[in-house]
Amino acid sequence: MGRALHLLSEEPESFEAFADLLKRAGGCVAIDGGLATQLEQHGADIKDPLWSALCLITSPDLIRKVHKEYLEAGAEVLVTASYQATLQGFEARGLTQAEGEALLQKSVTIACEERDRFWDQYIDCLRLGLAESGMYRRALIAASIGSYGAFLADGSEYSGDYGPDMTKTKLKDFHRRRLSVLADAGADLLAFETIPCKLEAQAFVEILEEEDIQIPSWLVFNSKDGLNVVNGDSFDECIALAANSKKVVAVGINCTPPRFIDGMIRAARKVTSKPIVVYPNSGECYDGIKKEWITCTGMGEKHFISHVAEWRESGANLIGGCCRTTPITIKAISKVLHDQALPTSSPSQVPTLQKSEKSCSDQTLRLNFVPLSPSPELH
Repeated sequence: MGRALHLLSEEPESFEAFADLLKRAGGCVAIDGGLATQLEQHGADIKDPLWSALCLITSPDLIRKVHKEYLEAGAEVLVTASYQATLQGFEARGLTQAEGEALLQKSVTIACEERDRFWDQYIDCLRLGLAESGMYRRALIAASIGSYGAFLADGSEYSGDYGPDMTKTKLKDFHRRRLSVLADAGADLLAFETIPCKLEAQAFVEILEEEDIQIPSWLVFNSKDGLNVVNGDSFDECIALAANSKKVVAVGINCTPPRFIDGMIRAARKVTSKPIVVYPNSGECYDGIKKEWITCTGMGEKHFISHVAEWRESGANLIGGCCRTTPITIKAISKVLHDQALPTSSPSQVPTLQKSEKSCSDQTLRLNFVPLSPSPELH
């Protein structure tokens, strides 16, 4: 792309961990895929206003299992099971605020513990001569924060229609405490996901500043036409708004049909030099009333993966999957990115860091675990 990524070396150490990950990966890393999709594959019934966050109460071991599957597949960022976890949602189930906050913290703890357990296994296998170096890196944990529409559980995160009485102040009041709890729970960064309108992005950015959040964030928007976010606001303006915040280290697109992603990466890259995050859905359509996905223009696993190199070339720096993608998807994405890894000395793709880079987390490993069953479509 010929443009250096913008990552400030004078930012706190937590910001540098994000920059280090991109640097060691040659400029582009794999993030995980659909959490709810995989939970349902394992038998979870999440047709509930809390959606995947219900498993924090009923079956946390399933969340651990899914995190492990994505680590095995090569994910270098794990997103927590807190997308639809809100204090207001937990209160509606009869939980106290303290109990709700504990569940938010639990979502981060589960992800961190699985990441650390998996990494320790890498180290042990390396010492036993069972590891192949150079393919796996210690993952970062992103605490997921869904939009107000996710709390409504009526599909409005896919429309951005919050009604005429919604204001920025109301959105800030709704999100503030959850954001602070997750920021203090031990995650490496915050992931604001499926943002449907500029107003909510503004609310998020202002809370980050007002609360002086000390871990980095990314903001990602969704679109149904490839030009605007779902409520009709300009995608370019939303990206510029988010990227202008010093608290935000990356911006991008999620839960959007894959056919729109390349053009949106290019549009975002014209607006910012910060890293771009993309994790599309499968291309299917979500029915917010029936709470189910409907086959419409889904691309299929093979076609989804065929675009990964293109997305990277267009300027994406973190690539994964959203709804209806699986560890098989992420394994294939990881393979593409590893096969096409750029030299870490390339100035056009990676940040320049001034701080010493010697730490345990700098080690990269590949272990010969039994791989996930391959998808027939990928052969």
